[in-house]
Amino acid sequence: MIDLEKIRTMADRVATSEGLALVDVELKGGGSNALLRVFIDKATGVSHADCQLVSEQLSVLLDMEDPFPGKFVLEVSSPGLDRKLTKGSDFTYFAGRRARVVVREAVKDQKVFEGRLAGFENGRVRLELGEGGFEELDLANIRKAQLVVEL
Repeated sequence: MIDLEKIRTMADRVATSEGLALVDVELKGGGSNALLRVFIDKATGVSHADCQLVSEQLSVLLDMEDPFPGKFVLEVSSPGLDRKLTKGSDFTYFAGRRARVVVREAVKDQKVFEGRLAGFENGRVRLELGEGGFEELDLANIRKAQLVVEL
């Protein structure tokens, strides 16, 4: 069995030691087509060298501790401009940026919201919808949230 939490802890340790933040760890596919994706970030942006460094160090740890039985491909990258938002701290960190939020259960007969992030408090994401209107969404009710690229 694959211990994704152990892999996440290992990836976080490597990223932190290099002055980076671990954003997410995903496992896609299975069997001989398993893909382990590790997303890292930093305030000044992630470089190819950052990804290579984390990949090399994490590969060594994964080989030594073997939390992933069988073959897999390791991919380390930036979360991108339209990155997913999953933790409360993401909504605080990106306050002022545009985001698209999809909720599980409709709020005021609506399941999709787009607006400016206005913070996170008491388990609720605050979203400015324009014209002075705000909506507060329970983090537990959010199915998917991501930044919207603004040009």
